[in-house]
Order: sequence, then C-alpha cells, then structure tokens
Amino acid sequence: MTTAVDPARAHAKKKPAAVPEPPEHERAALDAAIADLGTGARAWSLLTLGQRRALLRRVHATTAAVAEGWADVASTSKGLTPGHPLRGEEWLSGPYAALVAVDAYADTLGALDAGRSPITGVKTGTAPGGRTVVHTSPLTATDRLLLSGCSTEVWLEPGVTADAARRAAGLGQRHPSDSGGVGLVLGAGNITSIPYLDVLYELMAFNRVAILKVNPTQDALVPVFERALAPLIEPGFLRIVTGGGDVGAYLTQHPSISHVHITGSEATFRAIVPNLTVPISAELGGVSPIIIVPGQWSAADLRYQAEHVVTMRLHNSGHNCIAGQVVLLSRDWPQRTDFLRELRAAYDRAPERPVWYPNSDKKMDAARDAYPDAARCGDGSRTLILASPADAESLETTEYFSPVLGVVTLAGTGQEFLDAAVAHANDRLTGTLGANVLIDPATQTALGAGFERAIADLHYGTVAVNAWTAFGFLTPTATWGAYPGGTVDDAPSGIGIVHNAFLLDRVERTVVRGPFRPFPRSATSAVRGYGLSVLPKPPWFVTSRTGAAVCEGFTRFRIDGDWAKMSVVLVKAFGA
Repeated sequence: MTTAVDPARAHAKKKPAAVPEPPEHERAALDAAIADLGTGARAWSLLTLGQRRALLRRVHATTAAVAEGWADVASTSKGLTPGHPLRGEEWLSGPYAALVAVDAYADTLGALDAGRSPITGVKTGTAPGGRTVVHTSPLTATDRLLLSGCSTEVWLEPGVTADAARRAAGLGQRHPSDSGGVGLVLGAGNITSIPYLDVLYELMAFNRVAILKVNPTQDALVPVFERALAPLIEPGFLRIVTGGGDVGAYLTQHPSISHVHITGSEATFRAIVPNLTVPISAELGGVSPIIIVPGQWSAADLRYQAEHVVTMRLHNSGHNCIAGQVVLLSRDWPQRTDFLRELRAAYDRAPERPVWYPNSDKKMDAARDAYPDAARCGDGSRTLILASPADAESLETTEYFSPVLGVVTLAGTGQEFLDAAVAHANDRLTGTLGANVLIDPATQTALGAGFERAIADLHYGTVAVNAWTAFGFLTPTATWGAYPGGTVDDAPSGIGIVHNAFLLDRVERTVVRGPFRPFPRSATSAVRGYGLSVLPKPPWFVTSRTGAAVCEGFTRFRIDGDWAKMSVVLVKAFGA
C-alpha cells in the first residue's frame, strides 16, 4: 500500500516550535468534531462494500444538486463575472471533477464487492525499464467522445507485474474493517475540487475519516461542500472547519489525529513538519516544464500549440500547482521564431481576468525584478521571459503561481534535443509534479523507441504528451502526485499520491497522451495511432470561445446522461 512518510523518526532531534492556539471556545469545537470522527471511524469500519457504494451514490446525488451553485460561487470568488468566457474552468475543475471521481470510486467498490479486481478487463502493457502500464482511460465510448482524444496510463514501479497489480488493486477497500483512524486534510486554496477529492481518497485508500480544514480562500464554498458531502457528514465520516494558521497548527498537533495530508505550498509544509509526530502526505506543486520537440509544423500547428502552452500557464490565472512555467525550446529549430511569435500573440489575446490569489502581486514583482527585460503582455498582468540557461535560475527554481511564463533555449534537434531537455528539466527545475512534451507525429515516429525512453527518463509524477498534465488531475482513474522518493527533508513536490480511483498499489507515475492536432486535422495522424480528437479545440483552452457553455454541458451530462442535451453542447463545441 502507498505509505506516507513518518516525520517522528526523521525529526526526532528537532525541537518543536511553539504552536499558536485558537481561542478556548474554538478549541472545544475542534475537539468535539474530532471526537465525533472517532465514533465515525468505528462506524465506517462496520460498513460493507455494498453499503459504501450506496453511500457514494448518495454523494453523487447531493453533489449534482449543488453543481450550479458550486460553479457560480467559485467563479464569483475568483472575479469571473456572469458571462465571462472562462467561467467554464470552474465547472470542469469543480463539480465535474468531483462527480466523475465519485462514480469511479463507486465502480471500484462494485468490482471488489463482486469479488473482482477493480482492473479486471482493463488493458495492461509495458513501458521501458520493466514497468507495467495500466491503461486507465478512456474506458467507455462516452469518454472517447468527450475527452478530446486524450488517454491516461498509470505506470507502476519497475518489477510490478500485471497479475500482482490486479491482486493488489483496492488498497484499504481490500480490508474494509481495518480502520485508518482520523486524518486531517488541509485543503488547497486554488482549485475547488481538491479538498473534496482529498477527503474521498482518505476514505477510499486508507479507511480514514477526515477533518477538513478549508483554506481561507475557499471559505465561501463551505456551505456548498457541506451540502455536497452531507452523506459523509451525517454519520460522522467527515467534519469541515474553517480558520487560519492557528487552527491548522492546533489540528496538526491534536493527539487524536493519525495522519496529515496537505495540498499547498512548500513553505507551509516546512512550517508543519518539525512539529509533527504522525505521518504526512503532501502535494506541493513545482516548476513545470513544457518541452517543445522541434519538427516540421504547419502554420495551424504553430498557432494551436501556442494556445495550448498559454492555456497551461493562464488557466485559473496561473494559480495552479501544475501550471506550465518554463518552455524548453530548441535554438536550432528553424521555426523557433515563428513559434515565439504565435506564443506572444496567444498570450496577448487570451481573455482578461483578475490575478486573484493572495500575494500573487509580490511574486509577479519578483519575476520582473529578476528579469527587467521581460515583456508585459495582454492587459499588462502577464509576464513573458526569454532566458538563456545561464540566467534562468530564478525562473527555474521559483514557482511563481501567477501569470509568469518563461522560455529557455537549448541546443540541438531530434533525439539530442529531447534528451538534453529531459536532463535539463530533471536537474534544473524545482519539483517533480508534472512535465509536458509537445511533439508532432512524424518526429515521434522518427524517434521511435528513443522517445519512449525519454518519457521514462522524465522524473515527474505526471508526464503529458501532446496534452496538459492537468488532464491527469481531472481523470479520476489516473494518479496525481509527485514522482516517488519525496521525504520530509526533501519534498519539493510532495509525498504520496491521490485520486487513483482504481486504488492501485506501488504507482510510479501517470502518462497522459493526446492528439497533436485537433479535429479535423487529427484524422490523418489518428490512423497511425496518435489519437483522434472529435473537437476542433478542447473546451478547457483559454482561447475557446464556447468553453464556458461546453464545460457546463459536460458537467450536466455527468449528472443526467441526457444525450439530447449533450448533442446541443457538442454543436457548441464546434464553434470554439
């Protein structure tokens, strides 16, 4: 089973810092919530797999009931006014992500309850280095249609066989009566589904009930979470609390907490760890590369992939742990200047939106101080930095968490460039959460096995080929987290994984693959096995004119399965 790191041993010689405490009445309320969860933990251990599956079906229903309110509150809190073209982001990264995850976990419980492995019937394969690959999506014709030709694979640790993977899949649900106690989830402040999904993973993977401490940036969503997760709150499987650092610190030190999970900054992680006496898992972000493998691209390719890169940076105004930050580009690519021209144009024309996350202005100022020649794009809030490897240190080691995009040029073409870019990403960029690679089908075919070897050499928890790694976040049967090996003393992107709806054990990474070209141009490369998109532009692109309506429609389809309404949405998608 995937395990977290126990800091009690790693920090045995460190003297804990003084822990601030909330007022007495708040401490009493927190103590009461944790006491309720202790009772809930015993009740959870008595539920059968069938009862747990029925409970998740109720969670699906209550989440569906608040989906519109969820998307509206999230959009408004981020400064996206009614009618803003990017409000679709909050449908997709909020209620959509929650609904598909609940459904996937329910399917896993159904398989286990019937005596089957969750991955019975799921295609497996191999990857370089003796790795077994589980092809985790698409699994249905509906997914093939809606997911823009993207697929996900979970690569297991070298040496794990397909048979061993099938036997181990299920994690805590293979032993449902074993209680994991009470866990603390310190919720993220940027993407609204993260706290919801982290709570589900605690229950599913570890049989751990949870107290969720919401990040203050999401306080407005607490009533939504309480309604969506009411079936877990009522029997004592979940409690939701608010507050600042004093509440978080008090909870991390509570004697009845058996585990801590945090999605947040490395600075917060560093503040927590010295005082911990229980294991911790974490997702902490990082500086994500976008490797552009040189090839012969058409004008349409240059424009489309420039918009792809800009989406990786500007989604959620850049306030994403998985936002692409450093483009690694060949200085020997004959089309380098053309691509940079399209990149700047796409960066300029993306819809304006607020830079809303706390302290983002300071991070943007830091980037501009480090690179005074950086271009200010769009409405002036977007920063574009062109740097050589010699002066890229700040860009490559600081997660700016704001609309700051850098381009670093390296020598070479073909396999030489790809290998150099992989080594540069591994060795120079902070973090191991996600890496993106864009490559045209002809070049990928020419590289052959060398390309797959390079993907295996990228030490990142999610690697996306002709897609954005956020697609792996959105796919519940994929896994999400840092590359294995993080410790409490060295965890630039965290420790452990989440999502993982098949509950696979001994996971190394997720690989996402997408089509290099959208519909209809994807048809020519699809016949050679490089993916078929049925949409002219994914609705999550920041340049999609119909993204708001399409993302809402996708979410509503996951609620009601109404193909008549979905056909109207697909027509809108062709207007992107």
